[in-house]
Amino acid sequence: MDDTDFMRAALVQARLGVGKTAPNPPVGAVVAKDGILLGQGWHRAAGQPHAEREALADAIGKYGVDAVKGATVFVTLEPCSTHGRTPPCTEGLIDAGVARVVYACVDRNPGHSGRADAILAAAGIAVESGLLRDEAEKLLRPFFKVRESGLPWVIWKTAMSLDGRLTRPPGEGQWLTGEAARADVQKLRAEVDAILTTGATVRRDKPALTIRVPELLDGRPQPWRVVFSDRPESLPRDCALFTDPWCGRTLVRPRHDLENSLRRLASEQGVLSCMTEAGGIFSAALFEAGLVDEVVVYHAPLLCGGPTPALAGVGLPQAIRLEEVEFLQLGQDLRTRGVLSGR
Repeated sequence: MDDTDFMRAALVQARLGVGKTAPNPPVGAVVAKDGILLGQGWHRAAGQPHAEREALADAIGKYGVDAVKGATVFVTLEPCSTHGRTPPCTEGLIDAGVARVVYACVDRNPGHSGRADAILAAAGIAVESGLLRDEAEKLLRPFFKVRESGLPWVIWKTAMSLDGRLTRPPGEGQWLTGEAARADVQKLRAEVDAILTTGATVRRDKPALTIRVPELLDGRPQPWRVVFSDRPESLPRDCALFTDPWCGRTLVRPRHDLENSLRRLASEQGVLSCMTEAGGIFSAALFEAGLVDEVVVYHAPLLCGGPTPALAGVGLPQAIRLEEVEFLQLGQDLRTRGVLSGR
């Protein structure tokens, strides 16, 4: 294995933490020596050991303390250099006696950014950065967005017919998409820290908005359920959002001030990323306010007509183009996923 292979292995580890680490970033690391992978690890949750310490512990547990001396640590984000809920990773790397650290991208947190290089170099450790930076930064976009703007990463998720409608004709049932697409939505919920909905959706559907697959919930809490409503007194208090075992993770926020409410989610609940489960009017309001970063659309092979479009606002000032577009067939349905241009 070469350096690129080891960093790809670190990225695999980092992806295990997506949706689990807020308000911290998902980070992965591996320890290698003489072309052999000795240990690997990922940051599992805020307050738990960071990826570098997990990887070092894994290597030491398998091969002993002496094995990591002179080794190289590959990590997807610049090692932290300050004391927080856990000690700095630069300190752990120095104490372990590693010879080299390779990280993918610089931490944009002003308290850490660029500091690791000088600290590690002063201890005689060679430092390199930028290997597979673009891939690492894609995983870290929600974390970086919160640090730079105070706003979480927002995913507009919707399911629609081919003619852009959210509901089937009366009497045909609730679901547009099939089981495979609905299972994929569970995976998407497991990627985010919060689900955004509206009072209208809660009154109409009484959704639970939970992760219902146990293995997807492993190592993380249920996402925050955030109901946007300017009439909170009208919400049905007998629905699951207010009565289930996770009712303490249901929040009600004003509908008229979306940006401030999203900022509060980031600052008060530590939310890095969120997704929508709501109707066309709310979705359009998010787009019109410039608050959406990513789109996930499930298209069902149906033509439904009807009055409920997926985007029902007054109109966008210009067409929005997506980048990094991916298409995935799920049974008879098609998922389109992409990031808004410029994000």
